[in-house]
Amino acid sequence: MPEADAPGNRDPAPSQNDATPPSRTSLASGQPLRSPAFRWFLAGWSISMVGSAMSPVALAFGVLEVADSAAWLSAVLTASMVPMIATMILGGGIADRYRRDTVLRLSSLGAGISQAAVAVLLLTHQHPALLLPLSAFNGVFQALTTPALRGIVPQLASGRGIQQANSLLASARNTTRMVGPTVAGLLTVSVGGGWAIAADAASFLLAAVCFARISLPGLPPRAKDGPTMLGELRQGWDYFSSKPWIWSVTLAFAVFNVGNMGIWQILGPVIADDTIGADGWGLVLSARGAGSLLATMVMVKLTVRRPMVPALSSMTLAAVPLILLGTGANTFWLATAAFAAGLAAEFFTVVWSTVWHIHIPERLSSRVSAYDEFGSFASIPVGQLSAPLLAAAFGAAAVAVTGGAVMAAAMLLPLLLPSLRRIELNTPTADPER
Repeated sequence: MPEADAPGNRDPAPSQNDATPPSRTSLASGQPLRSPAFRWFLAGWSISMVGSAMSPVALAFGVLEVADSAAWLSAVLTASMVPMIATMILGGGIADRYRRDTVLRLSSLGAGISQAAVAVLLLTHQHPALLLPLSAFNGVFQALTTPALRGIVPQLASGRGIQQANSLLASARNTTRMVGPTVAGLLTVSVGGGWAIAADAASFLLAAVCFARISLPGLPPRAKDGPTMLGELRQGWDYFSSKPWIWSVTLAFAVFNVGNMGIWQILGPVIADDTIGADGWGLVLSARGAGSLLATMVMVKLTVRRPMVPALSSMTLAAVPLILLGTGANTFWLATAAFAAGLAAEFFTVVWSTVWHIHIPERLSSRVSAYDEFGSFASIPVGQLSAPLLAAAFGAAAVAVTGGAVMAAAMLLPLLLPSLRRIELNTPTADPER
C-alpha cells in the first residue's frame, strides 16, 4: 500500500523536491482542479470506477449462476489475484522507469478488452473454466495499473493539494461504490451479471481515452551506466525494508486482506445468497460506499496533525460487517455496519495515501508502492483458496466471525511503533523514524 542513487543508500529524509518535483505540476498548491491534466485523470479514474464498482457483485453472482459453486468462484478470483501479485513488483519498476500516463492508458486498454471477453462468456453461459485465463490477464493489467496510480498523484498535485487530490479521487470512487453495487445487483437478478461486466469493460476503454489526454513531461535521458531495472527494484526494496512505519502497515493488511478479500468476497455472496439475496448484498455494498463517500467529503477539508493512530484504530470497524454476516444479521444491520466500515476504511485510505505522497520520494513512489501492494496482497490467494475449505470444516458463519476478530486485531498492532504514531501530515521533510 506503500531511489536511492545506489543500492543501499536509503535516503532517510527526502526533501520537499523529492516529494513534489515542481517541474511536473502546473497547478497552484492546494487547488488540483486548476490542472487540466488532473481533471482528465479524475475523469478517467471516475469512469473506470463506475464499471469496477459493479464488477464484484456481477462477477460473483454471474459465476454462481453458471456453476452454483463457491469453489469455482474462489478459482476465478484467485486466477486474477495470483498473476497480479506475481507481476506487481515488475509493475512498480515499469511505472517508475516509464511515463505513468502511458502505462495507465495501455493497461486500461488491455483491461477493457479482457473484461469484454469475460462479459461475452457470462452472457453466453459458458463454463467458468474459460474465465480463468481472462481473469489472469485482468490480474496482470491491474498489477501494471496500481503502482502507476499510486505514483502519478504527486505529478498532478502539490503541497496541500495532495490531500485534496486524494480526497477528490476517493470521493469519485466512493460515489460509484455507493451506486454501482446496487445497480449490479438489480441487473444480475433481472438480465444477468454479464451486462454489468460489459459496462466495466466499456469504462476501462473510456478511461484509456481520458488518460490519453494527460501529457506528463518526458523523463530525463538515462545514463549509459545507470542502474538496470533489477537495480532500480533493489533500490525500492532497500527503501521499503528500511522503514518500519511502512512495512508494519503492509504486514497488518496482509492479515486483514485474508479476511476482507478471502472470506468476505468468497463466503459473503454465498451466505448472502441463502439469506439476504443478491439485491440485499448489493445494498450492503452500496451502504459501505455511502460511508466511504461521506469520509472523503470530510477529508477534503479536515487535516489531522498526527493521523495514523485514529486511522488505524478506526479500521477495526471494517471488521464488524464480517462478524455480523456470520451471526445472521439482517440487511438493515449489515448495511449499517457496512456504512460505518466504509467511513473508517476511506478515512484510513486518504490518510495513508497523503502520508505516502508526502514522506516518500516521488522518484521511488511506484517501486516502494509495488512492494507494499505485493506484501499486502500476497496472502489473498491463501484466503480465497482456504475459505471454502474452512467453511466446509467449521461452517461459513464460524469462519466469518473468527476472521472478523482477527482482522480487527491486526489493525491495532502497528500502533506499537512510536515512529508510526509520530507521523505528521504537515511536515513533509520530517523523518518519521527519528
